[in-house]
Amino acid sequence: MDDSSFVVTTPVWKWRPAKPRAASWYFLTVDAQTATEIRYAALGRVGGFGSVKVTATIGQTTWRTSLFSHRASRGFLLPLKAEVRKLERFSAGDEVTVRLDV
Repeated sequence: MDDSSFVVTTPVWKWRPAKPRAASWYFLTVDAQTATEIRYAALGRVGGFGSVKVTATIGQTTWRTSLFSHRASRGFLLPLKAEVRKLERFSAGDEVTVRLDV
């Protein structure tokens, strides 16, 4: 692992919209300390709203995505696609380890 790779283990959580029929979203929260290190690794490559493009790997599944600033934790949020959740067989409440390459 180099200076632009980070490993985080954290629970999956589900965001529920106010409208009952709207789709729910699943996320991992990247802690504030790791987020600070990721921001440093991504200097000059930060997008709108402080987003950072990464390659994420959980288990055998790898995909390109962005991390989004999360004010409440001072970290980042990693959105989890339904395809990834199905392939790796996890859901809300499960502890997941993700590798993030900036």
